[in-house]
Parts: sequence; structure tokens; C-alpha cells
Amino acid sequence: MEKLISNVRPILLMEIAITKMSSKGQIIIPVEMRKGIEKGDKIIVIQNDKQIILEKADKLSEALVEDLEFAKKTEEVIKRMKAGKGHRMDFDDFIKEMKTW
Repeated sequence: MEKLISNVRPILLMEIAITKMSSKGQIIIPVEMRKGIEKGDKIIVIQNDKQIILEKADKLSEALVEDLEFAKKTEEVIKRMKAGKGHRMDFDDFIKEMKTW
């Protein structure tokens, strides 16, 4: 069995570490796993039924980040509309407001 080093254990070409979430919802990425990640870098967070995946958002994935941000805002609008908190506006006003997003 391999030795546990600094709370990070390599398994099948990947590293696994245990961390915890703070009361503010913040998760610390162990220092051993921060290679290539700098302060202020954007991280993509992907969740499915059983996993949460963190991926560094680099220049190749900037379009993906923009698409995900747009999808999130669209989902928020749909939720507000379903809750009866939406309001009507004409098409031109909608496009004008959307450009501010």
C-alpha cells in the first residue's frame, strides 16, 4: 500500500485529497494540487448527481465559461418567471438589457 503524503494520495494517474467546506461555502484546494493555478484564475465547477468537478478555465475554455454564465443567468430568469416575479418588456428593451449582462 502506498504511503499517504501530505493528505494527497496518487491513484491511477490522478491525485485524491480530502478537504472540507467552510461555513461560507468555501473549499480549500490543497497546496499540492494548485500547480498552475494562480490567485484570480477562474475555475469551472461542474456538478452531476454524484460528483463535483473543478477545472481551470484557460483561454481555450473562455467561450465555455461565457456559455455557462449565460446559461446560469437564463436559468435564474426562468426561476423568477415561474415564481411570478418576472415582468414583460418588448423585444428591443429585452435585447438592450441582455447586452448589459
